Amino acid sequence: MKRLITVLAGMILWGLLSAVEAQNSTSASKTTPPQQPSPAAGPTYVIGPEDRLFVSVWKEPDLTNTLPVRADGMISLPLLNDVQAAGLTPMQMANSITEKLKKYVSDPHVTVVVTQMNSKRIYAMGEVLKPGPMNLLPDMTVLQALSATGFTPFANTKGIYVLRNQGGKQTKIPINYKKLIKGEEMDQNLVLKPGDTIVVP
Repeated sequence: MKRLITVLAGMILWGLLSAVEAQNSTSASKTTPPQQPSPAAGPTYVIGPEDRLFVSVWKEPDLTNTLPVRADGMISLPLLNDVQAAGLTPMQMANSITEKLKKYVSDPHVTVVVTQMNSKRIYAMGEVLKPGPMNLLPDMTVLQALSATGFTPFANTKGIYVLRNQGGKQTKIPINYKKLIKGEEMDQNLVLKPGDTIVVP
């Protein structure tokens, strides 16, 4: 009988400890911020349509989400509805959302992180293994882009060129890949701009 009472007491104590531990973990999760994803862009990056943003409001899980920027440059947030995103840096957008949320949330702390830079794209075509659009990384050069696309066996690496829109006109910029990989004529290793097209004949 004493043994039975001891076992029952142990089970009750274990149940109480488990309940306390669960309550502590629940309250901790409310105060712990959601894990912030790694940024795909720096603080000076200007957000554009089709980018994906992680918007976090401290201690407000219902207002924290990963959202696409629509074609009109806006995102949709609870309480605020449509919010301008395109044309702003992550910090500028965070400040804008903070000001708007002050009507609804006491002392809001907002973080905006660009998780995908889909609005800044370049293109590769011709004798490349991966033709089509490619997300433009910060300070991406021609050589870096070509290393990502690769060449087919028929590629004419002496005849590569970049098509770039400048002042409403399309400019053809020749790139001699063979000289570039030898470290020659490095001024041809252009820093690419959104909309550039690399053509490998």
